[in-house]
Amino acid sequence: MDNQNHEFEYKGLCINGFAMIFITFILLPALMAFSMITWAGDNPGLAAGITVPLFIIFILGCVGYFVQEPNVARVMIFFGKYKGTCKRVGYYWVNPFLSRKKLSLRIRNMDIEPIKVNDKVGNPVLIGMVLVWKIKDTYKVVFDLDSQSLGAQTASVNNAALQNFVRIQSDAALREVTGHFAYDQTDSGDPNELTLRDSGQEINDLLEKKINERLAMAGMEVVEARLNYLAYAPEIAAVMLRRQQASAIITAREKIVEGAVSMVEMALSTLETKGVVNLTNDQKASMVGNLLAVLCADEPLTPTLNATV
Repeated sequence: MDNQNHEFEYKGLCINGFAMIFITFILLPALMAFSMITWAGDNPGLAAGITVPLFIIFILGCVGYFVQEPNVARVMIFFGKYKGTCKRVGYYWVNPFLSRKKLSLRIRNMDIEPIKVNDKVGNPVLIGMVLVWKIKDTYKVVFDLDSQSLGAQTASVNNAALQNFVRIQSDAALREVTGHFAYDQTDSGDPNELTLRDSGQEINDLLEKKINERLAMAGMEVVEARLNYLAYAPEIAAVMLRRQQASAIITAREKIVEGAVSMVEMALSTLETKGVVNLTNDQKASMVGNLLAVLCADEPLTPTLNATV
């Protein structure tokens, strides 16, 4: 694929618009009036020979004016030949035979609606993103994309066609990136493996790179791409929620048991160190069982007293 940048600055005739107003609407009419008054009676042919060309120049002079704002460009085309891109800001006059395609270089925002794709392990997920992009190469935007869909017969490029191209390419890149990662950590997977849920910045950087590769062919670039929606598809959302809840319960139980064992160990060590009571192995085992039951229970236990005399 040819990634050469064909864009270059317009170096042709570009006159200040206010100076050209003076020439077109004051100087030329004055010359035409002077020629008619001076030679119309004595030499009508000379008067017509001067007035008619001046009138044609006047008509052509009325066509070449344009106003250009910051971050706006015009692609200059002279009978099908690219003459450059004008990015000057202000009021100007150029050759009226030049076609001027207007392009906005401003940053644009696009919200890609969530789409259903399969992640690395085959789970269907819904994923959406926000895209910030702009035009980088005006030549490619005008000449490398389908000219008919971009409005070749108008004075500006069809922004709807540009957005449609960006949306389709972004959708394809999003599907490609999603297929290389799992939604969440799997039981048999590498704990350091990147996932869609936990590796937000890494996924965004890769997504931005992939979209830029696709948009470069059309002269556009991505300023920022980030995921803004991520969820399991409805058909498996309930099952995956129960799986996450079970995983959370197991993790919580592990912490509870770990803390309870530590507390029992501390209690036995304190009783032995301070000589409060001497316990046999059977009594220690009974005490450990009772403490673990109290510390690990979901609900408070009701103590029972041995009232046997």
